[in-house]
Amino acid sequence: QVQLVESGGGLVPAGESLRLSCAVSGRVFSVNAMGWYRQAPGKQRELVAAIASGGSTSYADSVKGRFTISRDTTKNTVYLQMNSLKSEDTAVYYCNAEGVTGYGLDFKYWGQGTQVTVSS
Repeated sequence: QVQLVESGGGLVPAGESLRLSCAVSGRVFSVNAMGWYRQAPGKQRELVAAIASGGSTSYADSVKGRFTISRDTTKNTVYLQMNSLKSEDTAVYYCNAEGVTGYGLDFKYWGQGTQVTVSS
């Protein structure tokens, strides 16, 4: 079974930084696209950043220049470096990964979510 385990959330003052991590474990043949989403109270889940298997990245306009997504393919882990955090970045952040299991089946899973709270 494939699992995504997130870590790195917390409470920080505005202007500070946090780094989120998400590791994919289980019987995995390959991990392709990975991404970070967030959901604030009363709002829909939105894409924050994504990274393809080849390394190309995309970002929501609201985080461009402040957040950086990266991945370690040897560890099937994706990171989100968040700098210059703002109160509007407060949300539950979810990791998402798509790939192929060791049984040859496509998968798309979500992490359990990690709370990021930015105090103003």
